[in-house]
Parts: sequence; structure tokens; C-alpha cells
Amino acid sequence: MQTNKSGQLAFVTGGSGFLGRRLIPYLRERGFTVRALARSASAQQTVRQAGAEAVPGDLSSAEAMRSAMQGCSVVFHSAAKAEDWGDPREFHEANVVGTENVLAAARKAGVSRLVHVGTEAVLVGGPRIIMADESWPLPAHPFGLYPITKGLAENLVRAANRPEFTTVVVRPRFIWGKGDTTVLGRMVELARKGEYAWIEGGDYRTSTCHVLNVCEGMLLAAERGRGGGVYFLTDGEPVHFRTFITAMLKTQGVDPGSRSVPLWLAMAVAAATEASSQYLGVPSRPPITRTAIKLIGQEVTVDDRKARRELGYQALVSQAAGLAELSS
Repeated sequence: MQTNKSGQLAFVTGGSGFLGRRLIPYLRERGFTVRALARSASAQQTVRQAGAEAVPGDLSSAEAMRSAMQGCSVVFHSAAKAEDWGDPREFHEANVVGTENVLAAARKAGVSRLVHVGTEAVLVGGPRIIMADESWPLPAHPFGLYPITKGLAENLVRAANRPEFTTVVVRPRFIWGKGDTTVLGRMVELARKGEYAWIEGGDYRTSTCHVLNVCEGMLLAAERGRGGGVYFLTDGEPVHFRTFITAMLKTQGVDPGSRSVPLWLAMAVAAATEASSQYLGVPSRPPITRTAIKLIGQEVTVDDRKARRELGYQALVSQAAGLAELSS
């Protein structure tokens, strides 16, 4: 494996996902040669098309990762089970054990820096997440499989920091942009079926972070981030949730309508459907979950001034530009 003339070699997990598919060309444009972990033939094809060398394996493939990380200056760990419902064992294996394996492989390979993609969801279970900054402690009783396991993973990453191995966490809030088939795809599907409903009319604020702004923050964290540090990333000032989501859906030719339910009712329905699914052993996701409501059914806003101050972070893509790209 040969590096390019810049001599910069990066290893990416989650390269076939929404963020990874944008991160790989972003790094290539800035002089990196990229190797990306890919567990299936289709994932390998995806990362190759994005511009990376595919490394067969998954987050349990410790030796494959260690070998592929040889010569890399930085690892970007974006792979995760980022859902609001599922098998607890799968969440633990992907988000906790998988992160342990990535850290161990990077140390053995002599990688000097690692950037872990975290989430504001690690704060679910504590106070309402309103203009939270990095000084907020993780809750004593986190809520939801994704928040719990991502919080455990973040602790592992921060504890692994050493003088010879710098580890940094970035926490983008509400990643969006062209190519997203998860959050946007689900909303579009519900709206087209006439099943979309606002919670409390969608009349609250949210922070957002365009996928390319996440990439910018990740690279700056790799270059300038303090070891063991955490940095929120956003597009800038919070926006009105309903206004923003309506604009996103309209780029897809969909009108979300005006149907609304109160927060208390949404939480009650979510609790009942979760209990029913657990009792019946239903593997599929309930129509709505309390984790999802806590993250998009009420205000969730974060303060990214630390990233702007310490990393020199600035949002490269405005919301207007991102929405225009979604329309194209």
C-alpha cells in the first residue's frame, strides 16, 4: 500500500455510511490516501467508488484493522449502530466492543491520532439538552440503547488518550445533507403515507450540522484537537425545528402537513409500543420510540463555541446551500 505525495494516510470506519461516503472524498481532496473498513461486497464497492481502498472486515476484525492501520497518521471512527431500537447485544457489540477493538488496533499499529464521532445523544437521561456545552457531565442514568452505548464508547476513547496517542471526540448534532437515507428517508416515507405528525407542532429549536461541516470538524479535530477533548459541531445558530424539517421535506417534493400530537401523548404511546414489542419479542422498530422523541420531539440545542475557539472551526456549508444541494 502506497501513500500519495503528501504522505498522509487515513483509516476510516463506517466508510460506506452516510457520513463516511462524504468523508472519504473530503479527505482525498485534502491530500489524504484513505483506507476504509467494509464488511460486505457492496460496502467495499461503495468505499472504492468514494475514493478509498477497501479493507475487508468489520469492527470485530482486530487483525485486519491493525494491519490496514499500519502507516496511518489518523483514524476516523464513524461506524456505529445509530438506531433508536434494537437488540441490546448488537448495540453493545457495535458501539462499545467495536470501539475497544478500533482503539486497540490503532495503538498496536502506532497510529498517533484518533477522532471518534460521538453524539449529543450521550446526554439523554440528564437535564433537557438546551444549549449544552462540553462541560455538561454524562448523566448518571442515561436513557436508550444508543445513548447508553455511545456514552460508554466515548468514555473509552477519552480514557485511551496518551502523549503518543491523541484521542478526540466530536459530537455533531443532527447530521443532514444529500445522500442521507436514514432520518430524511424515514420522514419522507411517513409524509408520503400521510402518517407524519409534529410533536407539539414542531414549535421548538434544534441544532443541526450539515454532513460536510461534520467532515470539516473531524479533520480540524485530528489536526488541532486537545487529547481527551470533546467538541460539539453545528451549522451555527439553532433553527426552528418545523421550519427546517418542512424545508428539507419540500426539497423531496413532500409536504409534511400540519397534524400534531402533544409531547405527553407521544411519550405515552411510545412507552406502550416499546413495552408491547419487548413483551411479544418483536424485532422490528416500534412506530415511535422515547429515545427518538427525546432527540427530535423537543428542543435539543448545543453550543459549538469551543470548537470554533480551539479548532478554528467554521461551518463550510450554510443551511441555504445544503437545502439547495438536496433539491438538485
